Amino acid sequence: MSGFLFQAFVYLAAAVIAVPIAKRLGLGSVLGYLIAGIVIGPVVGLVGSETQDIQHFAEFGVVMMLFLVGLELEPRQLWGMRNKLLGLGGLQVTGTALAVMGVCMLLGLSWSVALAVGLVLSLSSTAIVLQTLGEKGLMKSDGGQASFSVLLFQDIAVIPMLALVPLLALPELLDALHHGTDGSGHATELSLVEGLVGWQVAGVTVLAIAAVIIGGHFLTRPLFRFIASAELREVFIATALLLVIGIALLMTLVGLSPALGTFLAGVVLANSEYRHELESDIEPFKGLLLGLFFITVGAGINFGILFGDFGTIIGMTLGLMLLKAAVFWCLALAFKLRGSDKWLFTLGLAQAGEFGFVLLSFTVQNGVIPADLSQSLLLVVALSMLLTPLLFIIFDKVILPRLTEDQVREVDEIDTKGAAIIAGTGRFGQIVNRMLRGNGYETIVLDLSAETVDNMAKFGIKTFFGDASRPDLLHAAGIREANLLVVAIDDHERTTEIVKHARMERPDIHIVARARDRIHVYELYNAGANDIIRETFDSAVRAGRSALEAFGIHPYEAEKISTAFQKNDRQILYNLARIYDPDIPVTENAAYIAGVREAGEKERETLTRSRGRNKGAVDRAWLPPGRILDLEE
Repeated sequence: MSGFLFQAFVYLAAAVIAVPIAKRLGLGSVLGYLIAGIVIGPVVGLVGSETQDIQHFAEFGVVMMLFLVGLELEPRQLWGMRNKLLGLGGLQVTGTALAVMGVCMLLGLSWSVALAVGLVLSLSSTAIVLQTLGEKGLMKSDGGQASFSVLLFQDIAVIPMLALVPLLALPELLDALHHGTDGSGHATELSLVEGLVGWQVAGVTVLAIAAVIIGGHFLTRPLFRFIASAELREVFIATALLLVIGIALLMTLVGLSPALGTFLAGVVLANSEYRHELESDIEPFKGLLLGLFFITVGAGINFGILFGDFGTIIGMTLGLMLLKAAVFWCLALAFKLRGSDKWLFTLGLAQAGEFGFVLLSFTVQNGVIPADLSQSLLLVVALSMLLTPLLFIIFDKVILPRLTEDQVREVDEIDTKGAAIIAGTGRFGQIVNRMLRGNGYETIVLDLSAETVDNMAKFGIKTFFGDASRPDLLHAAGIREANLLVVAIDDHERTTEIVKHARMERPDIHIVARARDRIHVYELYNAGANDIIRETFDSAVRAGRSALEAFGIHPYEAEKISTAFQKNDRQILYNLARIYDPDIPVTENAAYIAGVREAGEKERETLTRSRGRNKGAVDRAWLPPGRILDLEE
């Protein structure tokens, strides 16, 4: 048995065992990975010195994660975030770095070392925070969006930090490095900017970024179209990986953050027709590498140094997290985050980040921070990341219940009763609300985004802040008295949770639910929804009707076909929902596949009959007034 195979087996086995247990205990996957790393590393000793090399490889999971995050953002959205990105993110990095620097100088460190430590510790963990926010469905909340803005700015800020760190070098540390006895003779990494003067470096950097943006916009579509024509999924996956790795390599060659480069590429491709295919191909690699990264963080904790100076290391770790939490709390107040969003923002980002490992190694290589101090700081970074899932547990189990109780009391003071409760006031829920209120029905509208609630109030639309997936808030909104519940949020899991709870509480209430796709329709059907509306179905049917008209089919005939199509599709969905099994993928469910094929044949027959029935007969309402007069004559 080779060493590589043994190591692969150990890491994968640790993840397979620890993560499901941690998830079942409500600890989250990140903490499961970290615990797995501690067990196979410091505790049992199954892995050793190779952990650092594997960690450098696993850090690529962060790069892939930011590429996927970029795919979710359009350039217009990114521009809309500029105030939070520059204001919130810039103030956080500057404020935290200066605060840590001040504490370090009080402890006797020189200003250059203190500044370097402040820069390293000002960063938070993009990997842990985004992974956890995604798992908990909090990414779209105000706190989640503020956290994302800060993390994105931090990733961008790594670039000037890497440029600034060498300027802080201490002469005595540089002399020790130059006259060291290790004699390793490692080859210098390939670089496109080595030996260039400042303006040349800037020019090469701008060209590299321009190449990513222009190439992503003009070259990727024909490339993916060509690859897709081969109809080989593995080649498409290889191309997606090649794209991400190539951009990361280019950014590394010009001294930029690979994560930043792939994020920009993701934003450029956000409107691509291949976006969803790229997401599905990259996602498994991202998840596996991120999990491996967290395992290496746990396995890399040096318990010898930790127990040798336990009080100091733990004190430094807790002190750092308290200091960063204080900075984030002040920024949350300044930027008017409130309630659970304020706590989510404060606790979620209070740790140091994975880029801290990179910066600490860079500071030692450039003679900025002494090696012994660097070892202690590495422990602080790792321990703070290890404690982060516990902070999220405190947020979920301690803070949220108390805030929810306060929120319920506030909602109970509502002096109006609504015949309908609408969960979500985005572009979907707003239309439903307008139609109901326009016809005289009172509504109670709930939304998780405080910013959206405030914006709706400016236009005179009453909306209440709160998470409709929390049973107590639904009770406060009047779920026991209402006649109708409309679930209009765009979160797959939360929509299903709300429908399940509402159906348990009120077996007689009519539930209209927004569905993402056909699979979500089946889940909502099983959960008890009465009317299930796919968010893009009606607009797609209208597009199909317009396409028929473009082929010369009379508008009346096209309308008749689209009506028949909708009626038939509802029946198909009802039939397939009874065959659907959530424990079997639809591509492996033989009964479901047979049902789809049979439904397709019947659909063609139905539409053919619909078009042929009464052919030539025209409804008077579809003719212009003059033509009607001719018929009457």
